[in-house]
Amino acid sequence: MQNQTNFYAGQWDGEICQNVTLSKTRPLIIAGPCMLESLELGLEVGFFMKKLCEKYQLPYVFKSSYDKANRTSATSKRGPGIETGLKWLEKIKKELNVPILTDVHSVAQAEEAGNVVDILQIPAFLCKQRELLIAAAQTGKVVQVKKGQWAAPEEMREIAHFLSACNNPKTILVERGTCFGYNNLVVDFRNLVEMSKEGHAVIFDATHAVQLPGAGNGCSSGLRDMAHPLAKAAIAVGVDGLFMEVHKNPNEALSDSDTQLTMLMAEKIIEDIAKMLHL
Repeated sequence: MQNQTNFYAGQWDGEICQNVTLSKTRPLIIAGPCMLESLELGLEVGFFMKKLCEKYQLPYVFKSSYDKANRTSATSKRGPGIETGLKWLEKIKKELNVPILTDVHSVAQAEEAGNVVDILQIPAFLCKQRELLIAAAQTGKVVQVKKGQWAAPEEMREIAHFLSACNNPKTILVERGTCFGYNNLVVDFRNLVEMSKEGHAVIFDATHAVQLPGAGNGCSSGLRDMAHPLAKAAIAVGVDGLFMEVHKNPNEALSDSDTQLTMLMAEKIIEDIAKMLHL
């Protein structure tokens, strides 16, 4: 899957796991359902995305969350929880033979999830929570940090410095949009350049970037159709990968139903970026 070895900040070679390594020429695709609603959903979407990425020789990581802890409404579904969720993620990892990414929200979660997944993701709202960053770094796994909707790219580079000081240079920084007034986000593509200035790996989150936070009568709304052009724009600027939430029926999804992509939409995005990259 890997044509060349790239060294990132801290002399990390970009290896996620055996046979999956970040590459400037073949962006990593991180995709899966927003919430791990069922094992069957995870396997179906994961199998589809794996085969799609294999077609274009793009490295693939399965993503889903066992607990959506940052919810707008008190009645929103959160997921199966860490015990069941990690069992499902472990099964998906084994059956599909792909690396796994999931979110963590506490020190205890980081330690437990670190025994199963390949990438620990720090949510945007928690990107400066030092105890959580330390715990994630100490697992030795790749740590992916989403940029807070209020944060500047320079602040994200400082977070990467902090993780490196915790003896873990395996850091990925994620652009997911910036607050633009109430209930709106805007993508400043300069952030992709600024966060990568010192050699850090940078990924663009195409589906969270099109959210309209809190604009859906007690939940977040969004502009699903905008994910495709923004993903292409990010590839044109230059990123190490794309993050997309994909569901077999987004309108019935238990979270982020307005921004998750159908499998057909995900396929069209991958096809277009493959053309852009001459794959």
